[in-house]
Amino acid sequence: MIFLFASACAPSREGQVIPTNTDITATADTLTETSVATFTPTKTVTPAAAFTPTIVLSPTIASTPTFAFPTVTVNQQAHCRYGPSVAYLHAADLYPGDVGTVRGRYIYSNWLYIKFDKLNYFCWVAPSIVDVVGDVSTVAYKELNLQSIGSNMYGPPKNVTAVRDGNKVSISWEQVKMTTDDDRGYLLELFVCQDTIYKWWTDSYPDQFSTSYTVTDEAGCAQPSSGKLYTVEKHGFSEPAIIPWPAP
Repeated sequence: MIFLFASACAPSREGQVIPTNTDITATADTLTETSVATFTPTKTVTPAAAFTPTIVLSPTIASTPTFAFPTVTVNQQAHCRYGPSVAYLHAADLYPGDVGTVRGRYIYSNWLYIKFDKLNYFCWVAPSIVDVVGDVSTVAYKELNLQSIGSNMYGPPKNVTAVRDGNKVSISWEQVKMTTDDDRGYLLELFVCQDTIYKWWTDSYPDQFSTSYTVTDEAGCAQPSSGKLYTVEKHGFSEPAIIPWPAP
């Protein structure tokens, strides 16, 4: 704000000497304008605090080494099968020089689950027919899922019974009627006790006409014996029929 100060001192008529015969000349008071300096406040700009970005370090992703599956080379003409024993369906013919990788193993046998380079599916082989490079013990166990293999239109055997005579258990069932082209018989998967050893036991019949099977099963094992029976046709395995196992 600008303030102006003015001085105007008009002389009082009292005590003034008025000259005679002389024109009165008014004396104009001189207005003296005092120049007042204009104050312009200096605006002090406080600089903004410099922003230092926080650098977020990206974690270094350690590369996961690729697991090296053991490799196999077939050393003799043989069969590759859909399960880990000779009782299972034939899956492919193998010839010396065929190569593949071990992708699994079975907990109850020493058979290997292989992906052969020449096949677009997996199958099982006996370790005796392949030369292995690598440590098979590093490969995980593979569970069986027979219903994932093809299809079966006939269903499991019916009227399955099991009778014990001492250490012998005789299993019987009703014939499953299949066409000659489809017929691949039956598959048995059993757990039996022999010489106090609990054994995984497999066997098969090649056609539909054999409808009984006898196996040795003794006392002396911690686990109870049991069994499953499948119908087998060229396209795959049926659901299992549970064998009603007699105790020793």
